[in-house]
Amino acid sequence: MRRHASPLALVLLGLGVFLLVLAPMLAYYVEPRAKRNPTDVNITSVFYGKGKYFDQGELKTKSDQKLKVTRRVLGNVAASEKSGRAVWDVSQTIDSPKTVKLDDPRKSFQWTKERWVTDRKTNRPVRCCKAKPSAGKVFSGEAYLKWPFDVEKRDYTWWDSTLGGTVPLHYKGKAKVRGYEGLRFTGTVEAKRAGSRQVPGMLVDRPKSGQVFAEQWYSNSGLDFIVDERTGRILYAATGPRMTLRAPGGKKDKVTLLQSDKLAFDAKTQQEAVDLAKDDNDRLELVSSTAPLGAVIAGGVLAVAGAVLVIRGRPARGGGQAATGGM
Repeated sequence: MRRHASPLALVLLGLGVFLLVLAPMLAYYVEPRAKRNPTDVNITSVFYGKGKYFDQGELKTKSDQKLKVTRRVLGNVAASEKSGRAVWDVSQTIDSPKTVKLDDPRKSFQWTKERWVTDRKTNRPVRCCKAKPSAGKVFSGEAYLKWPFDVEKRDYTWWDSTLGGTVPLHYKGKAKVRGYEGLRFTGTVEAKRAGSRQVPGMLVDRPKSGQVFAEQWYSNSGLDFIVDERTGRILYAATGPRMTLRAPGGKKDKVTLLQSDKLAFDAKTQQEAVDLAKDDNDRLELVSSTAPLGAVIAGGVLAVAGAVLVIRGRPARGGGQAATGGM
């Protein structure tokens, strides 16, 4: 008796084979391509702390003041798609108690704008798309607005915009932010010249010089970052900047423009960073482990079931009458 496979058996077998082929594609093809810096990023980070700042109206440095740093990172999707890079526009303001009430970046104590362009896979800076760091410098280093994917337990070079150069950050072990674990990196910046600024000579003990181009010096007593290990997202950041003015060729600081022992992510910024890191990790886990494993299990079951049904088959319809004999 002839037998042939049912449509159900063929469907089960085909679907099972498809899922078995899909599993390694998800793990080895889709997942690596999911590890790319996003192009549509839109994140606002807020730092708070106390310190000193130079009041230009009163021409003196005020102490024990509440300072606020607001940094917004907005992805330029059009430029990113055209270049194949991650193009992020960065706007940062530093506000004193006076300027924070104005809610206008143009009137803040300090306002800077940059364009950060990176290779989406490696997170390395790329010189294209009108990248614009502060002070006309060229971006370099391994980390700035984020770390690379799959952060290693080693030291990294971090780009410091105020310095206009890189700073070594040292791995300090694991740490938690809002109950979520990341890797911690810390570093400091010794006092270095970081540009110049035209000011009245009297401010830097040059009263007879009228306007002078004073030297601007920068140091940092404590850079502190906690980073998500898998995605490189910054969960917590703190900085201890000090910016001063010296007379041209001078050896001593004459004016403190800004100083704080610690400006750090506020609670809202920390929680938002942790939530985004969790979502990113869940998506990567789905394409790298959960979905491939599920595809293997389901594909194996369906393929076996379909193969069994194909082998067993079912009787073919039709055929002639059986021959009979008689006396």
